[in-house]
Amino acid sequence: MSGLPAARRTVLKGAALAGAAGLGAAACSTESKLGHAQTPTPTAPVQLGAADEVPVGGSKLYREQRVVVSCPAAGRYTAFSAQCTHAGCLLDKVEDNEGNCPCHGSRFDVTTGKAVQGPATVPLPSVPVRVEGGRLVAGPEA
Repeated sequence: MSGLPAARRTVLKGAALAGAAGLGAAACSTESKLGHAQTPTPTAPVQLGAADEVPVGGSKLYREQRVVVSCPAAGRYTAFSAQCTHAGCLLDKVEDNEGNCPCHGSRFDVTTGKAVQGPATVPLPSVPVRVEGGRLVAGPEA
């Protein structure tokens, strides 16, 4: 008789663990394709810094403003959100035009926004950027 309650406890523990595992998987789910990034792009224009801080052919991460900027040719700039599209974590570094997400290892080509290593599969959202008085400004109306 004592074997029956133990078996029941085992089944209940298994069900509880399966439920917890499901919640964990749901927490990493990207149903919106933007993860937990509530506002992945600036909602107002933000000052980034001197335009010449971004080398031609290179990129610069503006972590505080959540933007990464590339300069494909002299005087031309492209910008993307620096929030990973998997879970909304901020990229922590950019090396050789590839942005790294420290949370789950996703990597992005910051010149195109394309996800090059998962778990993220959705590209980084683009951000308008312009040069104003020698300084980069990103966000709406940029």
